[in-house]
Amino acid sequence: MTTAPYVQVIERNVPAVSTANASDDTVLGQAPFDCTVTSVQYVPEAAITGAATNHRTVTVVNKGQAGSGSTTVATLSFDSGVNAAANDERAITLSGTAANLDLTAGDTLQWRSIAVGTGITDPGGVVRVTISRR
Repeated sequence: MTTAPYVQVIERNVPAVSTANASDDTVLGQAPFDCTVTSVQYVPEAAITGAATNHRTVTVVNKGQAGSGSTTVATLSFDSGVNAAANDERAITLSGTAANLDLTAGDTLQWRSIAVGTGITDPGGVVRVTISRR
């Protein structure tokens, strides 16, 4: 088996969360090999306008192989001044902890769209996680 650098994208449509105070979790996929997450983008189907107190946080979580993990891989809070244009990639900030970006073959990635306070809606869209073989 080769261990040469190899880049792959895990891409998944994620559902809208049309009720502002609701949250949703969606499985994105599994790491096909030991790898490092190098970027995460979200392409929302409609514009998202951040708000100060009541907003939404989106996060990619490594649930591990047993499905019980809680390691944050990337996260972005749509709070005041943080917006996303419709049908345009928005980078999701990677964890500043390098070890949080490392995945083992078979680890499951989850997309979490969480209402903060009374929240704002999430239009749904596409999430792209780019990984590189370690």
